[in-house]
Parts: sequence; C-alpha cells; structure tokens
Amino acid sequence: MNQMVSKEWLLARMYEPDLVIVDCRFWLNDPHAGRERYNEAHIPRAVYLDLDEDLSAPLSQHGGRHPMPEPEQMAHTFGQAGLSQDDRIVIYDDNDGMIAARLWWMLTYLGHTQVFLLEQGYSAWKKAAFPITADQPVVIPKTFEARPQPELIATLEEVREIIYQDPSARVEAAGPKVLIDSRERKRYLGLEEPIDAKAGGIPNAFNYFWKEVLTEEGRLKPTAALEEHFSGLDKNQEIVVYCGSGVSACPNILALKQIGFKHVKLYPGGWSDWISYPDNPVAKGEE
Repeated sequence: MNQMVSKEWLLARMYEPDLVIVDCRFWLNDPHAGRERYNEAHIPRAVYLDLDEDLSAPLSQHGGRHPMPEPEQMAHTFGQAGLSQDDRIVIYDDNDGMIAARLWWMLTYLGHTQVFLLEQGYSAWKKAAFPITADQPVVIPKTFEARPQPELIATLEEVREIIYQDPSARVEAAGPKVLIDSRERKRYLGLEEPIDAKAGGIPNAFNYFWKEVLTEEGRLKPTAALEEHFSGLDKNQEIVVYCGSGVSACPNILALKQIGFKHVKLYPGGWSDWISYPDNPVAKGEE
C-alpha cells in the first residue's frame, strides 16, 4: 500500500470531511520553531502536533530522548487533536518527512491503516502557491480507539538477543534477525556524536542512513531504487530499525514496508536508550 500522497492529491481532497491534516514540523535545535511556524502559516484545516509535547512521553532515566508514550496516552492525544480511527490522516513536516514518519509509525502501531505522508512537505506546498493560512481550525475532540500492534516494537531485550546471536544460526526461515542503524554514517561509526552522551553504535548493526531512501526532490525513491538500496536484506527476515531516539528510524521503516518487507520493528528508544544502560556494549568503526 502506498503511504505517500502528492500535494496535488491533497489539494483536490483537502476539504473532504473524513480527511484530517496534521502539521508536525519540528527542529531539534529549536524546539519551539515548529509551533511558531505553524502559527504563522500552515495548510488549511491542519492541526499541530509537537514532537516533544505530543509525540513523546516525559523524559526519564531510560527510554531515550523521545520516549514512546503508552498506547492509551497516544490515543488520548490523537483524540484531543480531532483524530479518530475512521479518518484518513495526511501528515506533513518540513524535515524531509522525518517527524511525519514518526507520527505515521505511531498511528500505524495503534492499528490505523488510512494514514499517509505528504511528499516533499510544507515548503514544496508553499512554493507551488497552494493555499496556506494562519487561521486556527476549530478542533472537535474525538474518541481514538487504540489497537496496539506489539509485533511492531522491539524491546531492549530483543536487541540484546540480536547482537549476541550466532550469525550462522537459522533464527527464522530467512536467517538471523537484522539490526539497522538509521543515523548518519559518521555517527554510526562513532566518529562524531553531536547529540548523545556517547559516540558509537549498537554492535552488529548495519548502517542505512535514513535520508538515502529519498530522492533529491525529497520524495520517497521509486520501488526499483528502494529494492536496490535494501538488496542485501531478505523480505522475510525480522528487521529491527533504530536511530538516535526513535524518530529518523521511521522513514526507513516506511520505505521497507513500501517494498514488501513483512517483519519490520522499531526499537523506540534507539541509541539514546541503549547507552542509558552502562553495561550495554558499544561498537566503533567498521566491524
């Protein structure tokens, strides 16, 4: 199922009553900028959800920099924003789809099937001279029914099992489980760490930088290009994807699902959760 829609598709349907538009622009280096820019201008009818305030649980010792909220809290947040399981939901950001994909994953995890990302995001919409507004929509809260899909989440214990598995073992019919690191290669190799307390990566992970699933224009690459990009993986294998804090892993998950990978999980806490446990091993350089 195609999870991406074009700006032309949205323009033609944006006033249909079962369509809800969500703006989730956010910048890690300026956490208030997303909401400020939304208040200045956004796509008509769009509601705003903030990565820190709405799409993450409060910080604690473990769970990473953007802890995944409990399903009941997610459902409450979505319902208060006017979302329900009966709506078609279109999400956009101005961050190459990184934040939008996080919300896509959360909604998918709660069992929602009609959720889409707007290709290229807000800037492309504005550049096309499509309508924007500063008017705040009237939000009528709804009941969002949480239907969690636990098979979409990898726990810390599962990740630990992966790094200690025997590479030759037939864990699944398709072979051992695979761990993917979605961060930039210099962070994966431990050469640079601008955000988290330790540099490096989880041992035995393969690096697939999340931006490499996108074209230069900011669209998800065509199927053939994605098939080539992930050609070293088996579609029947269990794939666990992580990043720094469970955000930039989500575009990789979306791309894998787009081309038919059946068993893809998110390790929500990511690297920032992994290093919160002092005994967890850290890899640096090429393995």
